[in-house]
Amino acid sequence: MQKAAVVILNWNGKSLLEKFLPSVLAYTDPETAKTVVADNASTDDSIAFLQEKFPQTEIILLDKNYGYAEGYNRALAEIDTEYVILLNSDVEVTENWLIPVIEYMDQNPGIIVCQPKILSQRHNGFFEYAGACGGFLDKYGYPFCRGRIMDTVEKDHRQYDDLIDVLWASGACMFIRSADFKAAGGFDARFFAHMEEIDLCWRLKSRGKRIVCFPESRVYHVGAATLNVESPQKTYLNFRNNLLMIYKNLPEKDLSHVFKIRRILDYSAAFSFALKGKTADAKAVFKARKDFKQMKNEYKNIRSENISKTTCGKIPEIYSNSILLDYYLKGKKYFSMIFK
Repeated sequence: MQKAAVVILNWNGKSLLEKFLPSVLAYTDPETAKTVVADNASTDDSIAFLQEKFPQTEIILLDKNYGYAEGYNRALAEIDTEYVILLNSDVEVTENWLIPVIEYMDQNPGIIVCQPKILSQRHNGFFEYAGACGGFLDKYGYPFCRGRIMDTVEKDHRQYDDLIDVLWASGACMFIRSADFKAAGGFDARFFAHMEEIDLCWRLKSRGKRIVCFPESRVYHVGAATLNVESPQKTYLNFRNNLLMIYKNLPEKDLSHVFKIRRILDYSAAFSFALKGKTADAKAVFKARKDFKQMKNEYKNIRSENISKTTCGKIPEIYSNSILLDYYLKGKKYFSMIFK
């Protein structure tokens, strides 16, 4: 029986499958892992293309577009392998990207989640924005990575090739034990897309689980292939989901202070968007905060459950200062300047 399943979520992504699926099939040992495409009710000819060109690929057909979060929840409910690898459709994998990670997790049962080194498929030699070489969070809930802080993306000089614990693994390429994914409740379906992997990983870390970046494994990610980086909808989802994530996971002693600061920072971001002429993005921030307030009551029980299941105190991978202050006022543009 195969130990793992590489699961690619697809929505109208025939061109991406045509370009990147061949590398997955070429460098994935079929005796170790099967390759599965979970389709979010695509209206292009993705499925006919797969059936004709890649009949060895398993297909899970979903009845509508559930987004990233619930799409994966439903797909993984139908998969019974020990490990699942969530892989974006715009990721090109390399030789030995998979087996060394599986072997490492086999040897270290306390490791629940791994991510490889994620490099940019568009910009040769640079890390990719969404994940880079492992994810962290600052005290106000802002994510950053080894190799990417805010808009500064570093070139890979092997400076982050050490294997380390991180707070979150990128959903672009995430290795996770199936049992732990399901035991933690999977992704939050109401997120739809963006921040759901950070929310899940924060939940796992709070419960004493380990998450690791394994840079020996390398993949190349296009990024923003489904939802453009300039999309106001992406701005909305990032702000709303980030606030929901903080509310769900932050200890009680920090909650009031963090939300007071976030109110100032979020409205400052909206003002900055407006000054740049990005009025749709500015409105998206206001809408995100409004919708968060409306949804907050729905999350009270979820927050109580998360806090009750917390088994560890301070999480070292949550930075105790403000990444915005360090980046914009102190000029700390690189991860090596933040964590020594």
